[in-house]
Amino acid sequence: MTEENDIKRQMTLYFIFAALMIGLNYLIQKLNQLIIAPSICDIFGGNDFFQTFYCSIDPFNMPELIGSIVAVGVTYIIKFFLDKFIVFKGGGTELRETSIEFMKYFGFAILTTIENIGIQFLLTNFLNAPLEVSFVIALSIGYLTKFFLDRKFVFNV
Repeated sequence: MTEENDIKRQMTLYFIFAALMIGLNYLIQKLNQLIIAPSICDIFGGNDFFQTFYCSIDPFNMPELIGSIVAVGVTYIIKFFLDKFIVFKGGGTELRETSIEFMKYFGFAILTTIENIGIQFLLTNFLNAPLEVSFVIALSIGYLTKFFLDRKFVFNV
């Protein structure tokens, strides 16, 4: 397989998995919003800890925040392993090597998330782009950036 075909295959799989993770992220957040949070708050809402750090919506919507954190964490971990073993076909399974790769992967995720937020902010606030347009453009640029960072610096392809 030529390098150009290999990059196309990797990029296609990378973006398919990214789209699946966006869907999974949404599903986890909706399940938390509709089923998990109401159940936990019904059962444990009288406990001060759960009330403050999970059930409270004043001053912040804690169930939404916790649901978002869990969704991002789950999808990052799943996407990392999909990228490592399927997209970039990294064969190493040593804990040390995988841990270093994951730390780089997570670091680039933070950087590209900042890039996404910045692009979306600029598009919506300075160019008056609709939210949906700025969201799609920002995510596309962010995932493209992350693909090349992961390919070169995380999985060393």
